[in-house]
Amino acid sequence: MILLVYVDDIIVTGSDQEAITTIKQLLHTTFHMKDLGQLTYFLGLEVQFQQKGIFVTQHKYTQDLIQLASLTIATTIDTPMDVNVKLRRDEGELLQDQTLHRKLVGSLIYLIITRPDISFVVHTVRKFMQNPRHLHLTAVQRIITHVLATRSGGLVFPTSAAIQLQAYNDADWAGCPNTRKSTTGWCIF
Repeated sequence: MILLVYVDDIIVTGSDQEAITTIKQLLHTTFHMKDLGQLTYFLGLEVQFQQKGIFVTQHKYTQDLIQLASLTIATTIDTPMDVNVKLRRDEGELLQDQTLHRKLVGSLIYLIITRPDISFVVHTVRKFMQNPRHLHLTAVQRIITHVLATRSGGLVFPTSAAIQLQAYNDADWAGCPNTRKSTTGWCIF
């Protein structure tokens, strides 16, 4: 059984319905609470129970992010970052107002909860939040434009899938143009 608590919101889930009922009754005797039924929305996460499994998205959150970036009618892009781009710390002109850049990057960091496909590029632009430049904002806008093209993306937890662990990794050598550190990436399914 899983019990997830965030401030005053609680999710109780598991396969033992009797245990879930017992936990809810115990919590109800101690706290004033209301059972809202099956989970549909929690902290920006939208949960859909379907025949094939559970689908978790952040569709409304994505729409709000696209609105914040003023990219609602932008041309869509297939990839979140140009393949051979190496962003540098000191290249280009500093942004006068860094607030929007920081809001967008922070929002993208939260979006990777259901969009692990953009995780690497989001963490790449995250490195430049201290002194963002116009090139960095352009890279962030490209990520958001890609999100616009793939806004229906999310996580699927199939009900009938057998658990089979697959792991992949890759690395470069001294690939960061700022620090000459290597980059290691991994993905586990």
